[in-house]
Amino acid sequence: MRLNDLKPAPGSKRERTRVGRGTSAGQGKTAGRGHKGQHARSGGYHKVGFEGGQMPLQRRLPHVGFASLMKTSRAELRLGALDKLDGDTVDLAALIAAGLVSPGAERVKIILAGEVGRAFTVKGPEVVPTRGARAAIEKAGGKVEVPGAKKAPVARKKKASASKKKASAKSKDGTESASGSESKD
Repeated sequence: MRLNDLKPAPGSKRERTRVGRGTSAGQGKTAGRGHKGQHARSGGYHKVGFEGGQMPLQRRLPHVGFASLMKTSRAELRLGALDKLDGDTVDLAALIAAGLVSPGAERVKIILAGEVGRAFTVKGPEVVPTRGARAAIEKAGGKVEVPGAKKAPVARKKKASASKKKASAKSKDGTESASGSESKD
């Protein structure tokens, strides 16, 4: 087979129908447009979805959901994906260069999914870890240098409930009044 022998498969290419060339051709006189009416006229047609003034289908159906414009500028990164970085510094430029987030990302949130293999330093206000991810990074020996980021949760003592406070106040009032009445007698 040579280049000059190449042909399209039989039946794949059909010749264009030449309309308005006499009755024997099959598309003579009205050229397949019928008699009169909007569709028969030149330039006479309607927009896609037009139903002659009836409320069109795409307007009769309800809206479903919405597409957030913020989606293009926000990214979510799993903690285990940080191991694909070459350096030890995690910032927006390094994540884009490594192909971990899209180039259009303006903010990245690191979530606690997977494990951290080595120590990283998370920098910049654009890259923010969740509390759990921050604790995992610090446990692996890394640092989080993000201004305004929430620190890992610290165990605190529970405060006494309001009902216990009221009960203790009543018992104190009862003993004071009893002791006060004894001293007066």
